[in-house]
Amino acid sequence: MLTPSNQYLQAVEEINDYVNQAKCRASVSVNSEIMKTNIFIGNVIIRNSEWGNKFVENLSKDMKMRFPSAKGYSVRNLKYMKKFAQIFTEDDIDEYGLGRITWSHHQILMSKVSNREEYIWYLEKTLEHKWSVDDLTSQVKSQLYERQAVANKISNFERRLPAEQKDMVLSTMKDPYMFDFIDYTEEMLETDIENELVKNVTSLLMELGTGFAFMGQQYHLEVGGKDFYIDLLFYNTKLRCYVAIDLKTGEFKPEQAGKMNFYLSALDDLVKAPEDNPSVGLILCRDENRTIAEYALRDMSKPIGVSEYHLCTDLPLDLKNALPAVEDIRSRIDMKK
Repeated sequence: MLTPSNQYLQAVEEINDYVNQAKCRASVSVNSEIMKTNIFIGNVIIRNSEWGNKFVENLSKDMKMRFPSAKGYSVRNLKYMKKFAQIFTEDDIDEYGLGRITWSHHQILMSKVSNREEYIWYLEKTLEHKWSVDDLTSQVKSQLYERQAVANKISNFERRLPAEQKDMVLSTMKDPYMFDFIDYTEEMLETDIENELVKNVTSLLMELGTGFAFMGQQYHLEVGGKDFYIDLLFYNTKLRCYVAIDLKTGEFKPEQAGKMNFYLSALDDLVKAPEDNPSVGLILCRDENRTIAEYALRDMSKPIGVSEYHLCTDLPLDLKNALPAVEDIRSRIDMKK
């Protein structure tokens, strides 16, 4: 029997990696052919659109008769093919990697996304994060594009970060953050919300985005013989920097920027390694008050962003007020008895 050696194990890993990559290439190749076929069929439907829905209905029946074992020729799916061909051409398949995600991913995007630019953005994020169909659905539902790609974010990153870092940090930041995995009650304090975030750290990391590693809650810093604590501390492997988060239950206040500026100075001196990029601060509050936040950040020496965060509530207040009270429902039931 061959005794495993480093050389042998390395050979096994080399073959394993190649086989997995070959499977991936084969999958992408098959998917690309599916995308080409769907665009071709979609264009045929577009060319015969003067016949209306009857053309699609008849086409669906005929294709099912000719290819009885094949799936995907329902009226609904043929309409998706038409829409796909209206958005993309065959040349786009390789350019944007359309074949690197499944047709089910594309169906979600076609049904929920309003324009091509947003569609491609979600496509790129799906490839970057390896989102499943359910993951993609959840991100689209949370309006990630609006919160991360086009939101008018509050920060001083443009003035306080090196050119090569600021764009990456800005693209990572969201406004607002959606912590809808927390059941919020009016009695909750900052520490309660903080504890719930840590308890649901997997969901928290997914909402923060790629590369975030949790370093600690109430992270301790000793400065001048006194103790200070950062609410939540992360390290981002893509940004190669520490990210300090200060969590507030109310509206943004100017003094919070000064406190974060102090934390970042201490982190850069006491924790940051020489090869790390400058630490970044993020103040999360229920009401960011843009004007006050922009004034507060203007002369801060450290890179700081301010965003709102939303929590899960039982019902929106306006909807809750529109519904009858439990006692009212009970009295109506009693009247009918």
